[in-house]
Amino acid sequence: MGEVRVEAEGGVLTVTLAEVESRNALGASVVNGIHEAITRADDDPTLRAVVITNEGSTFCAGANLKEQSGAEKTARPKLGFEQLLEQIQRSPTPILGKIRGHVVGGGNGLAAALDIAIAQDDVKFGFTEVRLGVAPAIISVVCLPKMRRGDALEAFLRGNRFSAAKAADYGLISRAVPAAELDAAVDEVLADLRLGGPNALGFAKSLVYQVPAMDPKDAFAWTADLSGRLFQGEEAAAGMKAFLAREKAPWARDDESGGGGE
Repeated sequence: MGEVRVEAEGGVLTVTLAEVESRNALGASVVNGIHEAITRADDDPTLRAVVITNEGSTFCAGANLKEQSGAEKTARPKLGFEQLLEQIQRSPTPILGKIRGHVVGGGNGLAAALDIAIAQDDVKFGFTEVRLGVAPAIISVVCLPKMRRGDALEAFLRGNRFSAAKAADYGLISRAVPAAELDAAVDEVLADLRLGGPNALGFAKSLVYQVPAMDPKDAFAWTADLSGRLFQGEEAAAGMKAFLAREKAPWARDDESGGGGE
């Protein structure tokens, strides 16, 4: 679909939000497009990671106000925005953000839900909901676990814009870099991901989201069982064999060719 462009290369599925006229607002077409791309990556073992980026000066402007107000009729969303945020975090595929534009309102939730997000240092972020008479309700579920309470109160209540560096300090994104360094910074992360076992990456991601919500006794029992199963698995056997032989693991890729092509 035109609003979301999806391209596969080198085992990476790049999802470009391209609804520039609406500033990549979270309407049905954008939410559906991201959802379909993640589902595709989860179903295709040749795709090792997803990168979400943007065209135009805005990465994501949050809710599509024309749709919310009923002023514009659109296709029915396949799932709600809250379900998309949950899908991002439950997906076993590493999902990165390459943020080239401003992040407003619900866009902060999209950025915060990503596993690793890197932004240009010249873009601005802002929880502007209160200035529209609403609150950052849904996105608080993914933003608050990353933010100190005092930072969240200031950002949510003031509704002002702040720098990408401040967004990184808040924990909403991983880091901010000069625009000229953004591609290289994301490529460096992707190079590391290609060295990780595909199953191991998915389980490592699940630990981050599941363990903090568990009772410590239950967490130790669950992680001990998981660790045992992983060490006994074929992927670990291949990885340890390669390590001891000082060879690359069979899944390791340091090139950007092949896999996941259209």
